[in-house]
Amino acid sequence: MAEVEEVTEGCNLPVLRRNQEKEDEWPLAEILSVKDISGRKLFYVHYIDFNKRLDEWVTHDRLDLKKIQFPKKEAKTPTKNGLPGSRPSSPERDVRKTLDLQPATPSSGKTLPIPVQITLRFNLSKEREAVPGSPDQPLSSSSCVQPNHRSTNGSARRAVAAQPGRKRKSNCLGTDEDSQDSSDGIPSAPRMTGSLVSDRSHDDIVTRMKNIECIELGRHRLKPWYFSPYPQELTALPVVYLCEFCLKYVKSLKCLQRHLMKCDLRHPPGNEIYRKGTISFFEIDGRKNKSYSQNLCLLAKCFLDHKTLYYDTDPFLFYVMTEYDSKGFHIVGYFSKEKESTEDYNVACILTLPPYQRRGYGKLLIEFSYELSKVEGKTGTPEKPLSDLGLLSYRSYWSQTILEILMNLKLENGERPQITINEISEITSIKKEDVISTLQYLNLINYYKGQYILTLSEDIVDGHERAMLKRILHIKHK
Repeated sequence: MAEVEEVTEGCNLPVLRRNQEKEDEWPLAEILSVKDISGRKLFYVHYIDFNKRLDEWVTHDRLDLKKIQFPKKEAKTPTKNGLPGSRPSSPERDVRKTLDLQPATPSSGKTLPIPVQITLRFNLSKEREAVPGSPDQPLSSSSCVQPNHRSTNGSARRAVAAQPGRKRKSNCLGTDEDSQDSSDGIPSAPRMTGSLVSDRSHDDIVTRMKNIECIELGRHRLKPWYFSPYPQELTALPVVYLCEFCLKYVKSLKCLQRHLMKCDLRHPPGNEIYRKGTISFFEIDGRKNKSYSQNLCLLAKCFLDHKTLYYDTDPFLFYVMTEYDSKGFHIVGYFSKEKESTEDYNVACILTLPPYQRRGYGKLLIEFSYELSKVEGKTGTPEKPLSDLGLLSYRSYWSQTILEILMNLKLENGERPQITINEISEITSIKKEDVISTLQYLNLINYYKGQYILTLSEDIVDGHERAMLKRILHIKHK
């Protein structure tokens, strides 16, 4: 068995993870840093295959030294065409994987009750090319589709042979929802770049570790999940204090009290563009209110892993959602968007602060972003990659919004109702690719008697109705 002194950065070993909801477990973890405080060693660990927000400092008694794996010496990376740092190509990398729909075949001889069937019409040539499962266009792969997942009526998806001469433009990450249009009209893999996407290749040991212990924002104390580039002198403090109205950071409670005597803000700077009850939205220009926008980005980075924006806020608009009481307008969450986006992005970063999560505010932020797109007469999509929580929120919002439209369709001359992908996109302002990926995720598209239909099973209808009963926050239209 190894000794505690032998545990260094880069070692992998099981670490006791305390779980309030379940029994304690021993997942494999990587040692990212070691420090000595008054003769007591502490180890910063990242639980492999767990989200980085769970990383923490642990003592030696939580390490299983019997199963330690010491770091291996790095082998030289093979080269391609004699260029250092590039890996040789692999046939698997060049294969474009696609999915196709099989005609529905009963799996057990039983027919499930189908209360709603909607014909998926193809009245535009461009739309037909992008719709999954059309005879001349294979269904594009996306992160939310499982190759062997069966739909409610027994139809299955299967992998088909790769098309020669086509290569994937980028690798599909697990946090991405939809695919983008490529130049040849075939949806390609999700785009991994954007205005706020951090370059993961430059991650170092510093940015992999949480550097702020605690943040006090108004009446809340927040435990950051990720690294945020606050000034170095703040990282050694037990608590960083923020003014909840201008988001200025100070190093002590006394400094905050002095600041509050001079700060005359009681709401985010900018224009209030929406109010319903105690909920308000403020639009902030990143160029006109640079200090506030930068402070907002520093705070948001504590809870967002994939996006990065700290100082160059000029090209962005920020929409801050607040809750009003007698003391002022308190920040609940926000989203940012580029003033001019060539890729139809209507959201760059989106965040609901931890004290307000699981209360419907995330969907309200998403709904507001699409209402802005409707006002602009455009369809929109969030910038990739989405965080894990962001992906869940978007999937849920897309599903509920699209199902609400499908369930409200009426019979036409006694026949099943009809709708197109473009019509759904125009009604909701959700980009066509996101509509398609959502229908795939819900397993709604089926081939039946020579037609492509959207099949709403009883389980889907019941689940949607229960979800809509719980969702009480909506954007009110004038």
